[in-house]
Amino acid sequence: MVTKNGQVFQGCNIENASFGLTNCAERTAIFNAVSSGVKTFEMIGIYGETDEPISPCGACRQVLTEFCPDEMPVWLFSKTGDVKKTTVGELLPYHFKNLT
Repeated sequence: MVTKNGQVFQGCNIENASFGLTNCAERTAIFNAVSSGVKTFEMIGIYGETDEPISPCGACRQVLTEFCPDEMPVWLFSKTGDVKKTTVGELLPYHFKNLT
């Protein structure tokens, strides 16, 4: 996760025996930044040990929409060097946002 001022916050999957309590790398990076007082982001890069670029899960997509503008770039990377560029809004076009 790259912030507007160029800071980089990394995340990793945090596994748990109760799979539902696992935290994905994307959310870990966002929560790391937010807990450090940062809430303005420039882009996020997501890497997977996969043959094709990997996309975030639904929970991560929703969290991204709450902390990032729809037009923010999302770069998806694979272990083979393939890259796909998308945006937060393209990943989750009908998200919950500003409901209060």
